[in-house]
Amino acid sequence: MPSDLADPAAVAGFLSEHPLCALYFTTPDCGVCKVLKPKLAEMLAERFPRVGFAQVDCAAAPALAAEMGVFSVPTLIVFTRGRESLRKSRSFGLEELAGALERPYRLLYEE
Repeated sequence: MPSDLADPAAVAGFLSEHPLCALYFTTPDCGVCKVLKPKLAEMLAERFPRVGFAQVDCAAAPALAAEMGVFSVPTLIVFTRGRESLRKSRSFGLEELAGALERPYRLLYEE
C-alpha cells in the first residue's frame, strides 16, 4: 500500500527519492477511491515495481491538496524527475495509466 504524505516537505522528499512516482489523492469517504487504490497499488507493484507510490488524504491535508491543485478525488498525479507529467481525476482506467507509464519507466529504469 502507498505511503501517506501530509505536508509539502514530505511530498518534496518523496519526489526527490523517486525519479518516477505517483501521488494518489483521496478522502476517507470516497467509495471510488477505496475500490481503486488496491487495484492501482497492485498494478504498479506488478508492472512498474520501481515507481514510488504515495497517497494524500485531502480531508487531513486540505492545504496540501489545494496547493497541488487537487479539488476532486480520486486524483492521481504522476511525476517524472520531480515534474508533473500526468494527471488523472475522477474516472480513469488502469490500462490507460499503464500505457502512459510504459515509456518513462522504460527510459528511467530499463535502458
